[in-house]
Parts: sequence; C-alpha cells; structure tokens
Amino acid sequence: MKLDDNLLKKYAQVMVRYALNNGEGINKGDTVFLVGQECSKDLFMAIAKAVYAAGGNLLTHYQPNNIRENSLARFLLENGSDEQISFFAKPYWQGIVDATDHILFIIAEPDIHVFEGLPSSKISMMNSARAPYMQMREQKEQAGKLSWSLCLYGTPSMAEEAGLTLEQYWEQIIEACYLREDDPVAKWKQVQQEIEDIKDKLDALAIEKLHINGEDVDLYVQIGKNRKWLSGGGKNIPSFEIFTSPDWRGTNGFIRFNQPLYYSGKRISGVSLRFENGVVVASSATENEDALKEMVAQENADKVGEFSLTDKRHSRITHFMATTLYDENMGGAFGNTHIALGNAYKDTFTGDMATITEAQWAEMGYNSCPKVHTDIISTSNRTVTATLSDGSEKVIYKDGEFVLGES
Repeated sequence: MKLDDNLLKKYAQVMVRYALNNGEGINKGDTVFLVGQECSKDLFMAIAKAVYAAGGNLLTHYQPNNIRENSLARFLLENGSDEQISFFAKPYWQGIVDATDHILFIIAEPDIHVFEGLPSSKISMMNSARAPYMQMREQKEQAGKLSWSLCLYGTPSMAEEAGLTLEQYWEQIIEACYLREDDPVAKWKQVQQEIEDIKDKLDALAIEKLHINGEDVDLYVQIGKNRKWLSGGGKNIPSFEIFTSPDWRGTNGFIRFNQPLYYSGKRISGVSLRFENGVVVASSATENEDALKEMVAQENADKVGEFSLTDKRHSRITHFMATTLYDENMGGAFGNTHIALGNAYKDTFTGDMATITEAQWAEMGYNSCPKVHTDIISTSNRTVTATLSDGSEKVIYKDGEFVLGES
C-alpha cells in the first residue's frame, strides 16, 4: 500500500508544525532527533523534509526492519551474554540528548511478534538497560529544554493483529489525525483548545480522590496535593486523553481491562489488578500472564504512575489498533479509562519541577520507575465520581463523556 503524497505531507506538517514543541511546532534552528524503521521510509522522508522546510536541523536514527528472520535485537537476545544484552553506551546517548531540542518517534512494527518465544526476563533486561536514557530525557524535559512526540505508521503485521485490512488500519490513522481536513494543523489546535477547556474545569474542582465504578472496576484513586491535569498537547499524535499522575499510595480496589497490552514483545490479555494502599497485591491475565508478572516485579512497577480518561466526543478511533498510542485514545461507545503502572509524569506538578528534589517527589507520592511506564486500557462503561476538597461528591465522567458542565 502506498500512501497518497498529499496525506503524507499533511501528516508531516502535523508532526513538525504542531506536535513538536508541546503543540507549538518547531522554531527555526531547532534540532530534531527523528527515529524510524525502514518500513516507514515514505513518512520518515516527508517528516525530514518538513523539518528542513521549517528551518530546523536533523539527527536521524534510521533502523532496519525488526522482523523475526532478520532482527538484530532477537539475535542478541538469543545469542548474547547478559553483559551484551544490558549494554548501554552512555556517552553516545547523552550526546544525543544534549544536542537535541525535540525527539520524534515513528512507531512502526513490521513484525509485532518479533520476540515471540523468548524469555520475558531477557527482554526486560534489554529494555531496562535504556533506563538511563529515559532519565536523561526526563531531566532535560523538566528543565523545559526538550519536547517529544510519537506518531504511527501502519504495517500489515499491525493491521493483522488488530483484525483489520491494511487499508482499514490506515483509515483509522487518517481519521484520527484529521489528515483529510484542509488544514489539519488548525484542526488539531481547535481540538486541543476544547480539551484544554475540560482540563481547566477539572483543575478548578480541587479533586482529592476519584471513585471509578462499573461492572469490571471498583477502584479508588487519590489525586494528591499540588497536582494538575494534563492533555497530550502534541506529545502524542493522536492524543485525546486527559490525565494526571496521582499519589500512588492512595490506590485501592480492583480493575479489569478489556483491551490487551504489549510488553516485552508479547500480547497480554485479560489483565486484572487488585491494589491495597497503592501496591498491586494480585495480578492475573488470561494470556501471557508470565509477562505481566515479570513487568509488575520490576522495581516500583507495582504502583500507579498515571490515571487517564478519554472523552468519546473527540476521538475518531473506533477499533482496537494493537498499539498503546491509539488504544489509550480510543473513543467508541464509552471512551476509555486507563492507568499506567510505573513511572509518574512529574509535569503534573503545579509548581516548578526544577526546584524539587527526589526526596520531595517521593514525599508527594510521585512514583519513580524509569524502567516501566505501561498503559493498560479498558473501553467498558464506568462512572467516575470525584470527592472534592470540601467533602462533596461530583460525577465527572459517565457513558464515555466528561459531564463537568452538569450539576
């Protein structure tokens, strides 16, 4: 399947003129680190040209397709020593972060099951080796000197996993990203403003805790002090979610998820979690439960780093897409609710992040887990009731929509 050149150019414009720089687009002289696999070459090239056209500079990490019969990562996992699998070239990656103003990842899986049959522990070892890179990025981002974004390039493997034809899969991408609009950048700015209005109403409520209730969930989430709600603001394309990083210590109850997730190259379905005082005390899955338990066993990956809601009125995504970027933004009949186990987003803090010590982050209940931030999603119906600082309660979300304008 070859994408229409006009759609490719619009997609690139959305990423360069809107998504990067937290929804503002890049400035002349900015440096973009562009990451993609060879299967995404046409979009990779369109974005690269758009960066140059905007007056930016480019660093690239263009990778061979990661497929089972010719995957360097799989070869390493099957044949490498633990020292090789956990190798991390700190000076190289520190140099990339130092030289970069924006990072743009093109998500494309030419073989979504490339690590099938490999031990989860080995894959976790390889993933964990990149934790220092994430910390470098986080530190620069907190200083307000780095932005990042993600976008999706559909492949036959991903479409098959989602139960769609490649044309149907790309139709979801085109609709979700507003690529048929005459000016998709302007459309994104309009939608983002609508989402910001909802976010502002949530912040004004001074919510202390949430009760999420439905057939497959009875969960309490403590928001914590000095928190604000965030929206994608260009950090993901598409992004319709509104989220915060709660005080992990106040999560209690159970939740089951009707959407699968992918971790360590494995599909994990039928996930169920039970929390006591913020910690996962029971976890199960109907498919690849060993991978779920391997993930939860990582240090602090048994605690919540994010709670999120998506209003179905904004999202045009109507189908499971076998990638978190889309599945966590699904609209459909009831929007979606998701939580992430692992690392918290410190930019949900209402003050100056640069002045806060690690001890203070811990005191406020921000979970620290650089190795893991895994979103787990459910699209079933539920009602979210907020307890406010004055002790009153207010339903803020039901039937897939925020209801903040209602009494």
